[in-house]
Amino acid sequence: MEKKLISIVTPCFNEEDNVAKLYELVKDVIEGLDQYDYEHIFIDNASSDNTVEILKDIARNNKSLKIIVNSRNFGHIRSPVYAMMQASGDVVISLVADLQDPPEMIVDFIRSYEEGYNIVLGIKESSKENSLMFKIRKLYYSLLNRISDTEIYENYTGFGLYDKKTIEALKLMPDAYPFFRGMIAEIGYKVKKISYNQPIRSKGVTKNNFYTLYDIGILGLINNSKVFLRLSIFIGFIVGVLSVTVGMYYLLMKLMFWDSLSLGFAPLLVGGSLMFSLLLFFIGILGEYIGQIYTQLLNRPLVFEKERVNFEE
Repeated sequence: MEKKLISIVTPCFNEEDNVAKLYELVKDVIEGLDQYDYEHIFIDNASSDNTVEILKDIARNNKSLKIIVNSRNFGHIRSPVYAMMQASGDVVISLVADLQDPPEMIVDFIRSYEEGYNIVLGIKESSKENSLMFKIRKLYYSLLNRISDTEIYENYTGFGLYDKKTIEALKLMPDAYPFFRGMIAEIGYKVKKISYNQPIRSKGVTKNNFYTLYDIGILGLINNSKVFLRLSIFIGFIVGVLSVTVGMYYLLMKLMFWDSLSLGFAPLLVGGSLMFSLLLFFIGILGEYIGQIYTQLLNRPLVFEKERVNFEE
């Protein structure tokens, strides 16, 4: 009987302290699954340290290790999705290089796949990282679920298993800047969630910062809901009605008490500041939607490759 192929996909950037250990941990887990072969694809975002050299050294004697090196850093959104599209396995398992996605969960993912699930998601029950950030993420996904037409899985980072049918479905959703979690929710195939406790990063430095978190947060909101566009219309209408009402009230009061009523500049200053702030906020929201449309119209490839290692020509 021909063995099925598991494709492990790991995006990395400046992870020289972790990639070798991750490869060995994954290898040990897969060796316990006798009925499967595997390939481990690392996609490197133009690391400036020795990550690529370490991977190439391992790959010389391990054809199961495959490497894609990007021509530059294409970011944490585009590169992982591209790598998954290059996998040839019957199932694809995505896990990050920082060892915060437990490799031992691969066994649980495979068992769930054998039960008939198309998608198996790793859901963070808790995290030993920043507790405040964990709570903020939880609130964000709670908001996103309230305004989205589809269920966006909370505390899910992309760590999980996706069968071939799911990968083929993803290929039918071309997106120049993909919100992967939203795409998985949109597909609607049979999903199983498995909880885990996320360990703390032991080596290396996290690549997340305010901008990257803001980027993925805004991307999720604008890709899954039009509520902010409709909210701007609704609030604009209400503020407009209130402005006219207050304006008419002050005009009548001034006409009735011309000499005794002094309005001053304070009401104008406060009202003008409020209107200007609301205007800037909703222009910003509109700009995010327009920016996403512009990105899609450009239709650029997710990444450009510099080289590949151990891929058959």
